[in-house]
Amino acid sequence: MLSYRHAFHAGNHADVLKHAVQALIIESLKKKEKPFIVLDTHAGGGLYDLRGDWSQKKAEYADGIGRLWDERAQWSTMAPYLAVIEEMNPAQEGNSGELNYYPGSPELSRRLTREQDKLALMELHNNEVEDLRANMGYDPRVAVHHRDGFEGLIALLPPTPRRGLVLIDPPYELKEDYFAVVDTLKKAQKRWATGIYALWYPILGQEADKSRDMLRAIKRENFGNVLVAELEVAAQTSDWGMNGSGMLIISPPWLLDEQIEAFLKPLCAKLAQGAGAQYKVEWLNKVAE
Repeated sequence: MLSYRHAFHAGNHADVLKHAVQALIIESLKKKEKPFIVLDTHAGGGLYDLRGDWSQKKAEYADGIGRLWDERAQWSTMAPYLAVIEEMNPAQEGNSGELNYYPGSPELSRRLTREQDKLALMELHNNEVEDLRANMGYDPRVAVHHRDGFEGLIALLPPTPRRGLVLIDPPYELKEDYFAVVDTLKKAQKRWATGIYALWYPILGQEADKSRDMLRAIKRENFGNVLVAELEVAAQTSDWGMNGSGMLIISPPWLLDEQIEAFLKPLCAKLAQGAGAQYKVEWLNKVAE
């Protein structure tokens, strides 16, 4: 777990899904003037230089945000997310803005939230938390916690203010992370049942994938309305690679399912890396109204 550095994967297809959904949820929270908080359990470094050695090693962003960048004006259904990236990569004389910087979930939250809102960012990795403090610590609305995100989340609940969003996206390098996620959600819900919880998870090759087991375990719990959105850019194989990812949202804002559907269908076609690319938006659990 402690060897994971998100810069290798910044801006890839999984980030596009995760951050587009995150932005829509934050925009929904902003419809009320009351303040809210965003708690991020595995915050990483906060933001990333796509020209850096780690990002360039695999250049995963090229098949993620890179495929959208030159036609970003056409993706109005993802406008809040893309607007932040445009702010970070402003147009210069002679070009419309080169894609050099990418926001992690903390920077996306920081730029989308308002003066009255707060951020609580957790990161256990020593080097990552140093980057996080350097990138985010100057903002008085931001609290950086050098601690395990699963343990830290429970300790920080219920938060002040009492409205808000929890982002959970562990690296899943250990299979125990899948079980830790379910346990953490159960404990968190008991302490803060009114929060919105957004969980990111990978969809891996058949030898390694544990996402179906995790979803079944979550479905067995009484979490109320639970929405799932998945994007697979290629067919699942028998090996260990990641062919897709998902976002699971507990207590999603009204109409979030329709908002995700609106961008995810064309996004699937745009980010496809081979036969078998597919997406879905469905209710894992829906409380009768």
